This record gives sequence, structure tokens and C-alpha cells, in this order.
Amino acid sequence: MKLAEALILRSDLQKKIQELRFRLRNVIKIQEGEEAAENPSDLFREVNGVLEQFESLVQKINRTNSQTEYGEGMTITDALARREKLQLKRSVLSDVMDTASIRYDRSSRTEIKFITTVDISALQKQVDELAKEHRTLDTRIQELNWTTELIESS
Repeated sequence: MKLAEALILRSDLQKKIQELRFRLRNVIKIQEGEEAAENPSDLFREVNGVLEQFESLVQKINRTNSQTEYGEGMTITDALARREKLQLKRSVLSDVMDTASIRYDRSSRTEIKFITTVDISALQKQVDELAKEHRTLDTRIQELNWTTELIESS
């Protein structure tokens, strides 16, 4: 199985767990005299089974990511951490730019005047560079996901 297929399966298992959670919520309390649509014990067994599959799969994904070379002296795990850092930095800079761009109109000279203390143009260039680096990194990660075999055992 390719790493990308394992990631898709992980997402499917997460959705299944959410579905089972919803189904459990619907049967753990019922009106007196009514009968539950499903047996909670059966649902708990199913949840436990899906969680076991999920744990095993995530262990394999993590093992594969930590042992697969991304390039530039990094593993996929390292590249994922860098990608997350780039997303966070881009988010912070975008938030700063949005705040700095807000204009306050004054109706008289006695009202408080606000000035911007950062160079919005320079921040925009940084955001653009971060976006480009993120795209490049993400494209390579996706490529590796589709070409890397999942490591089944330690």
C-alpha cells in the first residue's frame, strides 16, 4: 500500500469514528418504554475495532514518514513540520497585514490619529515567498506520498 492510500484510509477511519460517535449519542439515552435503534454494546465493540485499526495505521504512517528521505537532509516528518511552520508564519503575517491595513477616518483634527508601524509591502512579499515555499514543499510531499510504500513493521 502506498503512503497516500494509507493517508486516505486514515481519513476514512476518522470519519467512521465520528459516525459511530454520532450513532452512540443517539442510542445512549432513549425515552422510557422505547427501544434503542441499535445496541450500544455492539457500537462500542465496533468503535474499539475501528480505533485499533486507526492506531495501527497511524503507527505505520508515522514510521514511514520518519524513515523516508524527503531530500535536503530531511525526512518526510521534517518536511511536514516545516510545512506547518510555513502555514503558521504565513497566517501570522497575513493577520498583521490585515490589522495594519485598517483605515480609521477622522472627522476632525482633534480625533486620535493612527499610523501603521510596519511595512505592508515588505510583509506581502514575505507572505508571497512563504506561499511559494509552501507550495513547493507540499507538492514534493504529495509526490512522495504516492511513490512511497507504507512500512508495515518496525
